[in-house]
Amino acid sequence: MSAPFNFCAGPAMLPVDVMKKAQAEFLNWQDNGCSVMEMSHRSQPFIALAKKAEAELRQLMTIPENYKVLFMHGGGRGQFSAVPLNLLSLEGKADYLVSGSWSKAAAKEAKNFGNVNVIDIVENEGGEKRVMANNTWALSEDAEYVHYCPNETVDGIEMFDVPNVGDVPLVADMSSTILSHKIDVTKFGVIYAGAQKNIGPSGLTIVIIRDDLLGKARKETPCILNYTFAAENGSMYNTPPTFAWYLAGLVFEWLLAQGGVSAIEAVNQVKADKLYACIDGSDFYLNDINEINRSRMNVPFWLKDESLNDAFLAEANQAGLLALEGHRSVGGMRASIYNAMPLEGVDALIAFMNAFAERHKTNN
Repeated sequence: MSAPFNFCAGPAMLPVDVMKKAQAEFLNWQDNGCSVMEMSHRSQPFIALAKKAEAELRQLMTIPENYKVLFMHGGGRGQFSAVPLNLLSLEGKADYLVSGSWSKAAAKEAKNFGNVNVIDIVENEGGEKRVMANNTWALSEDAEYVHYCPNETVDGIEMFDVPNVGDVPLVADMSSTILSHKIDVTKFGVIYAGAQKNIGPSGLTIVIIRDDLLGKARKETPCILNYTFAAENGSMYNTPPTFAWYLAGLVFEWLLAQGGVSAIEAVNQVKADKLYACIDGSDFYLNDINEINRSRMNVPFWLKDESLNDAFLAEANQAGLLALEGHRSVGGMRASIYNAMPLEGVDALIAFMNAFAERHKTNN
């Protein structure tokens, strides 16, 4: 077996250089005599680490000063509750654009807290799924915010254009697309992202929120989900996920060393283009997403002869190509090719796919 490449959708592959540095520092971080995960989050060394990580994330994403950056608990699902609790008044309404499994789950959770207008924005035309034009969406005139998921990890649907929702605050679940390509943060009221795909290990959630949206939380909002409490206390109202915060900082350093988001975006485009070209150029595999909405991060594909699925996964695993099974709700295969996946990993997958198809084409 060659060196393994992990195509898991999350928790996902981390950069090898980051893992090696964390390994070297594991027992004695910066000569403090203990691991960073054994250190008080209120100690001066850790506070310095936290400030550096935030500054580097701000640099990578060009986050303006009128936005707070929060390092929180709970993952994306925690934010499914946090967003309405912090932004939706008891009498108010929120629009939820549904483009796949995760935006659907976010809308379902938000309904527990208030009036939610669910807007399905994906259509199936000629056997291909695509996002409908922005001007066809039935947006509410009185929504307090609009929520959407730019990249659906299960469905492989990505929205590259930021929705035009006028002056209504736009909330984006960027768990699987943050830092993969440049965005204009000023077009958003809130951006949130579970860390376990492009930032670091699970357990940490990044929230980027415009200042004017703070102070709106309901009285019953748990303190651990309250954006205002988090902002006023430097994300340390309670003990934060310190080791995950440390690893996120190492990933931010790594990204800056690669040339920043613009540089990694160019690599991500090459990786996705090559993999989709392999799928489209074969009569053995298929993908059912229109090319204008094909995810660069999560590439689902199906074998036309699905009786070969188990063989494909077993042989891929033997070849060091890990975690290629599609989500249980859609089946097939899925290759998640986040920032940490090198081009060599995608090339290895393509070579395997071509060889597998050649070996089994008589059964197709």
